Amino acid sequence: MRHARRNLRRLVRLAAVGGLLCGGLLVTDAVAGESEAGRVARDPVADTVLELGTSRTAGSWTTEDGRRVVAVTDAGAAAEVRASGADARIVRHSMDRLRSAVEALRAEPRVPGTAWALDYASNEVTVRADSTVSAADWSRMSGLAERIGGHVRMERSRGVFTTRVGGASPIFGEGRRCSAGFNVTDGRDTYILTAGHCGPEGTPWFQDRQNAELVGTTTDAAFPGKDYSLVRYESADTFDRTNVASIGDGRAVRIVGSGEPVVGQRVFRSGSTTGFRAGEVTAVNATVNYPEGTVTGLIETTVCAEPGDSGGPLFSQGLALGVTSGGDGDCTTGGTTYFQPVTTAMEALGVDLTGGPPRPPGSGDDTGGSGGQATGTGASGTSVPGASDTSDGGLGSRTVTSIVDLDNPALGVGVIAVSLLVLVGARWIVSAQERREFRSFHSASWG
Repeated sequence: MRHARRNLRRLVRLAAVGGLLCGGLLVTDAVAGESEAGRVARDPVADTVLELGTSRTAGSWTTEDGRRVVAVTDAGAAAEVRASGADARIVRHSMDRLRSAVEALRAEPRVPGTAWALDYASNEVTVRADSTVSAADWSRMSGLAERIGGHVRMERSRGVFTTRVGGASPIFGEGRRCSAGFNVTDGRDTYILTAGHCGPEGTPWFQDRQNAELVGTTTDAAFPGKDYSLVRYESADTFDRTNVASIGDGRAVRIVGSGEPVVGQRVFRSGSTTGFRAGEVTAVNATVNYPEGTVTGLIETTVCAEPGDSGGPLFSQGLALGVTSGGDGDCTTGGTTYFQPVTTAMEALGVDLTGGPPRPPGSGDDTGGSGGQATGTGASGTSVPGASDTSDGGLGSRTVTSIVDLDNPALGVGVIAVSLLVLVGARWIVSAQERREFRSFHSASWG
């Protein structure tokens, strides 16, 4: 009996000590992991560009094979960029000069039907004028471009710069049609984030042209200047609160977050008129002079669009990038389409995407920002570039990887506490058993 008790005591002590060691390791790993996770991932290329400044750099873009290219003004800057892991291209004009040209254009009287943006790859400011711009205005702007210098390029567009009314999931107002872009929330209510030109504050929106079923009402809108608005859902059961973007044939892409576009990035758009379309980002921080007013800070793309596509979502690799603002051309001959960045809109409106993590802080700058990277599949299981998995029905962006969170330091502390209790309890149990045996022994000996 005494030998068995000694073995039991030894086993209990070994188990408790093992628990203390495991608990200590869990706490250490969790704290270390927490420290690593708390650090913002460093981007050596972005750091280098920031250090060089706008007087020695002129934007960046991504090539078709995924390489990042930074425009620089001298060989020394090129060497630093290459050392940071990106390709470098030496150009004549710095970002300061390009921005100065944009400011000169903005200072002139507004000409409806014109647009401009920084073209990093060509190291120029591209000015486009649609077919409504008169010969006199074209001549005046061309003269301004010559005075600014050789880094302003004038282009004529065959189409007309117009706002695009409509979208991926159509919603109908009085005499108008627009679209649901992305679902967002302020923590209390849920809204549709769509284009601001769709309608002013107070505009009611319905699911059908007969205005039989109310979707919601516009509670906030910005246009011109910017191009975004919020439509607050009237009923919790009106629309699905998850975030998915339709790509046709009953398939959809789950939206898991928001991001900043990168020049050269492949992007996708969905709309009720022309459906699912692809293209690439050609510029950021673009300015368009619509007939209704000027809108700045837009994403310029080669994605085609037509009337009926406005407000629809622009996305890439599961990240929301923008809502359709307007453009020229069509999906037969091609054209240029502009999008209101969602990060700028959400920051101004104080909302976040539903069904996913909060938006990243900041809304980027003229250097082109940095797009998020992700891969996935469409809802049907067919691989779609820029798509994210929709197999969970778009109910959120979190993935369950384990039942027990081994990265939680509280778990390690709990293991340590239990181990200590086992040690104390085992000692008390053994002591109590020894006392009982001692009394039994004496009772048998002394009567």
